[in-house]
Amino acid sequence: MQSLTSIQSFEGKYPRQLWYLFFSEMWERFSFYGIRGMLTYFMVNQLFMDEKAANLQYGATQAFVYAFTFIGGLFADRILGFQKSLFWGGLLMICGSLILAADPKSYFFLGISFNVIGTGFFKPNISTMVGALYRQDDARRDAGFSLFYSGINMGALFGGYACIAIGKGSLFSSWVPEVLRWNVAFGLVAVVMSISLLTFVFTRRSMGPIGASPLTPANYDSSASGSVSDSSSHSSSGSQDAGRRVAGFLWQEWAVFAGALLSVPVIMKMVANTVYTDYFMYAIGPFSLLYLAYEMSRHSAAEVRKLVAALMFILFSVIFWAIFEQAGGSLSLFAANNLNDRLLGSVILDPNGVNNAANSLFVILFAPLLGLLWVAMSRKKLEPNTVVKFGLGFIFLGLAFYTFYATRFFATAEGIASLDVFTVAYFVVTLGELCLSPIGLSIMTKLSPTRLQGLMMGMWFLASAYGQYVAGLFGASIVAEQSNATALDKLNAYTEGYRLFGGYAVIAGVALLLLSPMMRKLMGNVR
Repeated sequence: MQSLTSIQSFEGKYPRQLWYLFFSEMWERFSFYGIRGMLTYFMVNQLFMDEKAANLQYGATQAFVYAFTFIGGLFADRILGFQKSLFWGGLLMICGSLILAADPKSYFFLGISFNVIGTGFFKPNISTMVGALYRQDDARRDAGFSLFYSGINMGALFGGYACIAIGKGSLFSSWVPEVLRWNVAFGLVAVVMSISLLTFVFTRRSMGPIGASPLTPANYDSSASGSVSDSSSHSSSGSQDAGRRVAGFLWQEWAVFAGALLSVPVIMKMVANTVYTDYFMYAIGPFSLLYLAYEMSRHSAAEVRKLVAALMFILFSVIFWAIFEQAGGSLSLFAANNLNDRLLGSVILDPNGVNNAANSLFVILFAPLLGLLWVAMSRKKLEPNTVVKFGLGFIFLGLAFYTFYATRFFATAEGIASLDVFTVAYFVVTLGELCLSPIGLSIMTKLSPTRLQGLMMGMWFLASAYGQYVAGLFGASIVAEQSNATALDKLNAYTEGYRLFGGYAVIAGVALLLLSPMMRKLMGNVR
């Protein structure tokens, strides 16, 4: 087995293990964004929910997805390790997608529940494994996360467009019978998720000790720094009490697997009824903060200050995602009801596909350019610090939602707006995301003590859960009130809401810029 020191002493810009994680994550994100892009449209047009209920349902479903990343991070840190957590999460997601493919109308909430729990075990832990490929002082870490982030967006681009377009019949309609379109769309998710899991299974040995269970003895390199070396002490001590194995797994691991399966009907009930989502969100946030406070009491003052800075980033990110994630809720319905299908006057595209995929395409195209800009500014000592970049992310997000608002000025008398203006808005959204999201993944690993990296990555995604939850509330609040609302009524209602959201984002961005000096002090030597 390759040692941690050997892995972290790679030559060149990227370790080879990063490419394996890149492809596994890319296909998993195809699956995730494929389902995400179908949710709201499917609920309105196939399950016949009203638009307000669908927005709330979308927010509830996505909130549970990200809330379970916090729980999955805890189990990975304490029992499973990252590798087993990824494998288990991938299996659950494949099962959920196959259930949806079998009969998406009858088994919708059952299939979604499997995907919720599976994503919780998969998502935060693969990001943490990326961080473990680098020493804490390795300047190449940010470049690694940027490459990993591009993998996320390649999957989101293809999955976001293909799945909804197949379901609606605007893609492969001559090949897929109308009665099977949604079955095929969800089935494609299962196939691609299987590719993701197989990619990980066939390359996991190259990870060495990275992501091994803390209950399992392993040949850790105690001289190395990183998330795995610190787990070595837990591994050796924890393994003494681990007990005997059954079919290759410890009883604690079997307990986690059983608990995940037993929680499926509970999650199914809670996802289907958004009132239970309210109760859950009221509980999980305070609990996570109390648990973090307990963990902080066991660390030095310098580490605590960094954790406070990380927590401030997390709290602001809730606001960002609450506005950004209109993409899967209200903007999905806006695209279906109020956009034409012509880009640049002649290119015919499904507007829901554009809504799901435009952001990812712009990330792929412009993330390298923005990275070069940061490098050029750094050489001239002009690069903005992390807090300022966060603030700029909010300001760009606000400008983007003002652009969504402006689509009303390019609409027909019937309320059908320009796909061109809508796409420009997503370009501005992307500039905001590129200032915030890839930095967020990296800053969580930089500000977190080694033994809390899984927890803090989970809390980063938990903030996304609250963002998704609030996104559903926001989206529901701007739905046209009339039961027989016309396309023009919906255009006016949604765009007025986007104007308000743009203002919220700009205010948050200015606040972050003003807080920048204080947050930099809390961050200490982390830049």
